[in-house]
Amino acid sequence: MKTVRDYQPAEQTRKWYVRALYITISGNLLLVAIKAVVASLTGSAALYAETANSASDVVYSLLMVFGLWISQRPPDNSHPQGHSRFEPLVGLLVTFSMAFAGYQAASASISKLLAGGIAVEPGLPTLVLVITAVTKGAMYYTILQLSQKTQSPALHATAQDNLTDVMTSSAAFLGILGSYYVSPMLDPVAGLLVSAWIFKAVIGLVLENIKYITGGSADKDVVEQILHTTTSVPGVLKVHELVTEYVGPRLVVEMHVNVRGDLPLTEAHRINDEIVNKVLHNVQDVDRVYVHLEPENES
Repeated sequence: MKTVRDYQPAEQTRKWYVRALYITISGNLLLVAIKAVVASLTGSAALYAETANSASDVVYSLLMVFGLWISQRPPDNSHPQGHSRFEPLVGLLVTFSMAFAGYQAASASISKLLAGGIAVEPGLPTLVLVITAVTKGAMYYTILQLSQKTQSPALHATAQDNLTDVMTSSAAFLGILGSYYVSPMLDPVAGLLVSAWIFKAVIGLVLENIKYITGGSADKDVVEQILHTTTSVPGVLKVHELVTEYVGPRLVVEMHVNVRGDLPLTEAHRINDEIVNKVLHNVQDVDRVYVHLEPENES
């Protein structure tokens, strides 16, 4: 008797994950190297802090590699349905990194605000901020595309973290120019606005990944799509129970379907298989479908 679910390796999905990990690690390593060199040449405390921030990005990138490797392992006796629940845990880890970045931005901005603002002269550190924003912008766009292809909450959180770095670097750049040419207060104000944006993004990502971990249900439009797909199968009379639950980033669907009570077993089996195949094919987030067929007079 089988005690582990069937598993078909998704080679293309694995390649997308590997590509995302290479981009994330190499991009963060590049930024660490650039910032460390410029910080040592200029002695800029701000750039030393930025170097430390990029170094922390490298650390979480390595943790993400480990977490995604676990989540993509095939089902086994310890996890007969697979290891996909590990992936939103990785997403939460990335989200905590974002929250720390938001805290740092807010803390530094409040300190500058209380000090009355500080005029910062543009120079080589400013150029590093531009390079960071451009690099992280390219990483954001690429990782976001891959997260949509893989339906990965971890990659989605990573994309948002890259966007956070774009926002903080851009705000720091504009804040430096504003503090020098307009008013010293513009730098901390820009930092506070960015930190508020970061915390807003963090709350959304935390709620999303908790939903995946705790078995939240699908959105109403997804449930309607599943129902419409099921009732379009010839032989289906009614769906009188439909339950959805996230197991990791993918949905498990359980439904009770009414069919004619006098159907031969082979025909009932055909209807069951067609329901499963159509839902898996037409509804993007679904990983598994369990159908319980019942005679038409039962509910």
